[in-house]
Amino acid sequence: MNEEKRYVWDDEPGVIRVGNSRVMLDPIVAGFEQGHSPETLQQQYPTLSLEEVYGAITYCLAHMDAVHAYLKRQDELWEASRATSATLSSPVVERLRALRASEAPKRSWPSGAWSGLRAEALSFW
Repeated sequence: MNEEKRYVWDDEPGVIRVGNSRVMLDPIVAGFEQGHSPETLQQQYPTLSLEEVYGAITYCLAHMDAVHAYLKRQDELWEASRATSATLSSPVVERLRALRASEAPKRSWPSGAWSGLRAEALSFW
């Protein structure tokens, strides 16, 4: 007997995955909407078989409203995550900012330095 194949599945936090992999549906949809062929998408995600890519695209076409709602929800989650991370500052970032602030102002090029460089570069070609 033939078992029905599932080309997409939901993981625990509700992310839709493709095939027997951890590849999210999001980049497959984005690539397809940008005009990439299933073969190109499979090359970009070699853990997926061509059959799994076609299956994911077929799922998207058959469930467009649900997929667009999922993608909107994913965008909202990413925006919330970005907003949260923007308010949190890591110690490394703080040290880098302090280091940048303590550096002396950058030196300016001596007058005419660029014109000499430009002439030298042009003479090379």
